[in-house]
Order: sequence, then structure tokens, then C-alpha cells
Amino acid sequence: MSVTDTTQSLDRVLGGKSAGALKKAFGLTTVGELLRHYPRRYVARGELTDMGTLVDGDAVTILAEVVSVTSRPMQQRRGNLVEVVISDGTDRLSLTFFNQRWREGMFRAGRRGLFAGEVSSYRGKRQLAHPTFEFFAEDVDEDPEQIAMFAGAFIPVYPATASVSSLQIARAMGVVLDTLGELPESLPAGLRKAMGLIDVKSALLAVHRPTSQADIDQARQRLKFEEAFLLQTLLAQRRAEIAHLPARARVERDGPLVRELESNLPFTLTAGQIAVGAEIADDLAGDHPMHRLLQGDVGSGKTLVALKAMLSVVDSGGQAALLAPTEVLAAQHFRSITELLGSMAQGGMLGGHDRGTQVALVTGSMKVAQRRKDLLKIISGDAGIIVGTHALLTDTVKFRDLGLIVVDEQHRFGVEQRAALAAKAIDGTRPHVLVMTATPIPRTVAMTVFGDLDISTLEGLPEGRAGVTTHVVPMKEKPAHVDRAWERVREEVAGGHRVFVVCPRIGDDEGDEDLLELEIDDDTENKRQVASVLDTAEYLANGPLAGLRVGILHGRMSSDDKDAAMSAFANADSDPGIDVLVSTTVIEVGVDVPNATAMVVLDADRFGISQLHQLRGRVGRGKFPGLCLLLTQADAGSPARQRLDAVASTTDGFELARLDLAQRREGDVLGASQSGRRSSLKLLQVVSDVEVIQEARAAANMLISDDPNLDAHPDLRSALAELVAQDQAEFMEKA
Repeated sequence: MSVTDTTQSLDRVLGGKSAGALKKAFGLTTVGELLRHYPRRYVARGELTDMGTLVDGDAVTILAEVVSVTSRPMQQRRGNLVEVVISDGTDRLSLTFFNQRWREGMFRAGRRGLFAGEVSSYRGKRQLAHPTFEFFAEDVDEDPEQIAMFAGAFIPVYPATASVSSLQIARAMGVVLDTLGELPESLPAGLRKAMGLIDVKSALLAVHRPTSQADIDQARQRLKFEEAFLLQTLLAQRRAEIAHLPARARVERDGPLVRELESNLPFTLTAGQIAVGAEIADDLAGDHPMHRLLQGDVGSGKTLVALKAMLSVVDSGGQAALLAPTEVLAAQHFRSITELLGSMAQGGMLGGHDRGTQVALVTGSMKVAQRRKDLLKIISGDAGIIVGTHALLTDTVKFRDLGLIVVDEQHRFGVEQRAALAAKAIDGTRPHVLVMTATPIPRTVAMTVFGDLDISTLEGLPEGRAGVTTHVVPMKEKPAHVDRAWERVREEVAGGHRVFVVCPRIGDDEGDEDLLELEIDDDTENKRQVASVLDTAEYLANGPLAGLRVGILHGRMSSDDKDAAMSAFANADSDPGIDVLVSTTVIEVGVDVPNATAMVVLDADRFGISQLHQLRGRVGRGKFPGLCLLLTQADAGSPARQRLDAVASTTDGFELARLDLAQRREGDVLGASQSGRRSSLKLLQVVSDVEVIQEARAAANMLISDDPNLDAHPDLRSALAELVAQDQAEFMEKA
């Protein structure tokens, strides 16, 4: 059977068991997805892996030689332990097998092979427990299968997990490669020739079965450019479509509500806010819809810029909708906008501003009566500003004249969700769209993933922000510092301030796996508790913070309970009040409590760089300096500690975003919803491959200007359809 259809299901080619394992471990379901699971690196045949680089928790494949094998009964339970010692010539590593004495005869000193598993430590020794392995045949002429797998000069090492090793992936890849027929070519022939690129089948064979470094280089050059070109072509299509859409100009640049807001502000706008506001005003005055990304670091004042734009639209007779990713953030925006507008948010009401409007809130958990009241305000036009969650996308929400959509935390929403809200406009026109992110994005990333949007970057912080200092607290190395951390919390509360305590888990149901395995030995499984909101709040209230008012906040609480907790925390002088709020990352973005001056993050190594930066942005937002303490049990020098040290070393969100990008790749940093997958970029590094991206962008723009619908390039059109998730494909049809 010859495989020519890359959308073919893997279970038809590999069988259900192998296909199921690949799906569970990596989400791979088709031949094309497996072929694009590229080797992470290559091992030259005969070269031994450096074991000195191993880190606990890594899923690794090691090329090494057997030194010794022993078997002994276990001391505290029935059964036996087989221990195999392997070496790379400088370091040693143990392979442990519990109750598998029959494996003893499989190992012999001097045999070389590949050993795959998850690295752990027991009593100071590195080990792989129950690894998978494959020996090199001692006489390769007698083993045709190994000749096929290892005959090349380079052995591919694939991204793997503890359950699916690089060897298993290589075997599955071999089955597909052996049956590979002619494949559709996404790159136009003329472009491929001009760029000096090999065809797609040759590239895939070379990347998975290289015989030389030149094979690898040629394959990666072709596949990198293809990734960049497909994405840039998709973005070029979107830009072309958006440029021809009609929109109503919102030309009231200096309306009464905007003037009133600016005159009532207790501070002066920054130069960055003024400049970005002018860019947005110019876009709103156009007869084609604005599609602009507003990015700025934590606390840079993006929401105020967006509010000015919303009021400008209201001044011109339209409505503006603010879409937030969580109910907590939506409620926060509703409260802060209402308070900031004052009488301007009471249009048509006693004591309201003559030209004022009203602000409506729409969330999924609202009570029916209140929801009905707000929906009526929206359709009648009485509410000029509408704040909501995904609930705004439902059919029951109808606008009188939707002129502007503001999407907060853009990476939390897919393109299709933007389109669903935009489709609620009237008269066949499209609303203007402003998307915001507080996760700073290096420009090359923004150009690659947000290429359909104009980009504004808001720099500088508003006056009066005291900033935040961050320290890593190593719990294992300096346990006394943990006690001091809780003392600092008491000191902040005694000074009249508020404190966040952040936990990775809620801990409120039986399915909440709070116990994570640390290491496996021959006697027992040692596990440590990962901090949860409920357990931590109880411990603090009865222990280190006894006598303080400790509250909780997490995503499974009802909307009313969330609002009550945030209100009690923000207004702690009231009754009831909260001094210390123990929360999950539900407070990560947007939550603004000026009197919150300290944050303690438990098991901080469980969070990513950008997430930690967002979290600490919740403190130091007023006139008092902020303090963020990152508590961790991660070992010094480990990747987790390096990540925490990086966060503590700088408050520059763009620098941290570059570090995060290097560690987690583009799809993870920006969110799966942008590409419809974990990441559509496999080989392309948007920070280092700027030239490739620019070449691909120029080629894509030229192609779309000549052939907007890709009528002459059906294979490219098919490749784009495969690239995007279904929601993005629907967006392209709607837009």
C-alpha cells in the first residue's frame, strides 16, 4: 500500500495500539501529523550521549553501553529488583526493573544500545525506572530490521514521553516512510526553484532518514520555509479580505464623553497612551474596519486607552463591547469602568450625565432577571458599553449598533470567536476590532502570528506606580526563609495592605490529582503535595496567619461568591473584609487592587515565565511598592529554578517573553487558539529565523496579490485548510 494522502488516519497505517499511543502522548492522529513530528536532534552512530546533562523529569533517549547487571530481593516488600548500570564513557546511570527478573538475561556487559525513559533520582543516583531499550545488533548482517533503522550515519532522536519513547516513534515513522508515495506539493514550483528548495517528499525522507549533515540542512531549510510561507499566505489572505470590508467611520474624536473622562482623570496620560490613542482614533475614522493589536507590559494602562476608544464610539452614536476571558476579569472591568465614568455611566438616569450612557455586564452565570434587564439595555442602545465573557457570543445578545469590539487577553480567544462577535453588527458593515494582550510579544512573533493585525506597543508605566520586587524562596535549601515569608505577609497586613497567595490547584474534588510523583524507588513511591487553595487557606488561617482574615477565590466558585470575595478583598476595611486572598491563577490578568502590596506564589515552578510575570503584576499597582515571593522546592540549577531566577532578575516583560519563547515555543506562549493546535510551527524559530519569515512574507504577499483565491494553486489551498483549525477556516469564510 502506497501512502499519498497525508490526512489518512494513523490507525489504518500503524494499527490501533500504536496509533492510540501516539494520539494519547502527542495528539498525532494522521500520517501528515506524524511526518511533521520532526527529530529533536540526531546522534551520530557510535557516539555516546553525555549523561552529565541529564535533568530529573526529562524524557530522554540515551546511547550507552552496559557495564553490569545485578539482581536482588527487595527489603521491605516481596519481589526482586534488577539493576543495570550503563555508561557513556564518563558518567553512569542505573536502569531499574521491579519484579522482572527475567530481564537479567537480556543484558550483558559491553552491549551497546538506546535506552529511553524518564530521568529520576533515588538516594543521590540518577536512574531510569522501567525504561524501553533497543540493542544494536552485534552482527548487523544477521538483523535486517536493525539495518533498516540504524544503517544511516545519523540516528534521529524524537521528542518523546515516558510512555512513548523515541525508539517507538522511529519504528512508527519507518512504517510510514517505507510506504510513502508521491505527496502533494504546497510550495509553487516557481517559488521552490527560485529559493533552491527540494520537494516535500525528499525533505521528509531526509529529515527522518539523513545520511549526511547536508541532508539534514537541506531538509530543514525546505521545511522551515514551508512553515513560514503557509502561515504568511494565510495572513496575507486575511489582510486582503479585511481591506475590502465596509465599516462605519466613528469620527467623533473629541466628543463630550471623551473630554469629560480626560478632565476627570486623577493623573496625566503617558506619552505612550497619547500616541497609541491617536493611532486608534485614526483607524476608527476610516471606512474599513480597524484590526489592531494593542500590546503593553503589565500595568502600562492599556484598559484606559481602550476605554477612550469605546467612549469615542459611544460619542458617535455606536456601541462598544469588551470581551474578557473570565468572569472575574469581566466583573473587574465592569466595576472599574463604572467607577471611572461616574455620572457618565448613568445616562438617562436621575443625576446622570446629559450625554451619558450605561454600562451592561453579560456573563454565563448571571441571574435570569438581571441578564434580561441588561440584554434589553443592549438591544435598545441604552447601554453604550457592554462588558462580558463568552456569553456575549450567544444568539440572545443583540446590539443596536455595534461599532467597536475590544478583546482583552487576545491569546485566550480564537479567531472564530472574534468573528462571531463581529457578525452581530448591522447593515452589513463590520465593527472595528481592538485586541489587547498584557503578555508582551517579541515583534517577530507578532509579525508571524498576528500578521493580520496592525500592531501598537504601549511603553512606559503610568505615574504613581511603585513597581514590584521579586525574590525566589528555596524551600528545601532555606526552610527558615519560608517562615520569614509568612512574617512578611503579617507585616504587610499590619501596615494596612492586602496580600495574594497563589496556588496551582483548587483541591476541591476527588479527581483533583494533588499528589505528583517525585521519584520511584524499590520500596515505595514518594510523593509530595502540590499546594491547593482549600488546604492552604485552612493551614494559613490556623497556623502562620492565624488571626488574619483569610479568604479564597477560584474558578469553580459561583459568580456571586467570586464577586463577594473580590469586593471583600478590595475593600478590606468593610465588613466582611479579607486581608489575605488565597487564589488560583484566576487573578492572573486584569485584577486591580491598588492596596495589594504582596504576593506569595506556592510551588512557583509549576508556572511559566509569562504567567508568573502576569501574576506579580497584581501587586505594586498603587503608590506602595510591591513584593512577590516565589516559593519552590525545585533544585538549584534545574530548568525550573533557572526560570524562576529569570523572573526575579527583571521586570521587563518583553525580555521575559523572549526567554519564555525560547523555552516553550510560539504556540504555547501565544495560546493554542491562535493556530488551532499546540503550535503550527515545528522547526521555524521566529526569533532567530527573521530572514526566513521576511522572505516568506514577501513571497506570500506577491502570490495573494496575483491570485487571491489561490485558484492556480489547489495543493497550497489544501495545505492551508489542513493548517488551520476548523474555527479559523470558518472565520475566513465569514470575513
